[in-house]
Amino acid sequence: MKQHQVTVPKTARYFTLGEAGPATKNVWFLCHGYGQLANYFLRNFEPLNDGTSLLVAPEGLHRFYVNGVSGRIGASWMTKEDRLSDISDYTGALDILYDEVMRGLPADTRIHVLGFSQGSATVSRWLAAGSKRFDTLTLWCGFFPPDMNWEKDLARFMHSKNFIVTASQDEFISAEQEEEQLRMFREKQVPFSHLRFEGKHVIDPGMLRGMRERIV
Repeated sequence: MKQHQVTVPKTARYFTLGEAGPATKNVWFLCHGYGQLANYFLRNFEPLNDGTSLLVAPEGLHRFYVNGVSGRIGASWMTKEDRLSDISDYTGALDILYDEVMRGLPADTRIHVLGFSQGSATVSRWLAAGSKRFDTLTLWCGFFPPDMNWEKDLARFMHSKNFIVTASQDEFISAEQEEEQLRMFREKQVPFSHLRFEGKHVIDPGMLRGMRERIV
């Protein structure tokens, strides 16, 4: 048996809050976690919708029924099956989206990238693989993927303002896993701020508002 591949057109969707224009000062690219849809995910970020910010939530290219064969639908950025093709597909899609969103915006618009859960690995791979400008990176309830090439990709994150946001009762990330990731960042001398909130594996509105004050 031989595996074959063919490149086909694919329609990717995304959702926005705020309006793009001459008054835009900040653009946020917000990547959801496994099993979420971008439109519902984006609702968490209403506190960032201040009249000068454009919020952009792309959706993973794979949608599926979360429970069985009907009911709630979620999306995923990738699985372990044919993972390298999926990574190539979503990094390419995010590059195209970035160019589409930034076209016509002021040159000094600040660019913020946030990934939640699986979205953390997604945005890390995307930024590491390309050359798109960004000012801040936030990994929320997630970290760099284990296959990150620290030696090759490190330079992309040395001049941005980086935040790692963790939850005290995260049901998917153990305290040991969290500490291991933080230790790796320190060892590699990646500049970052660690923010922690009381709660579970969610976008916490109080933490989001506090983080916004530190970024914008």
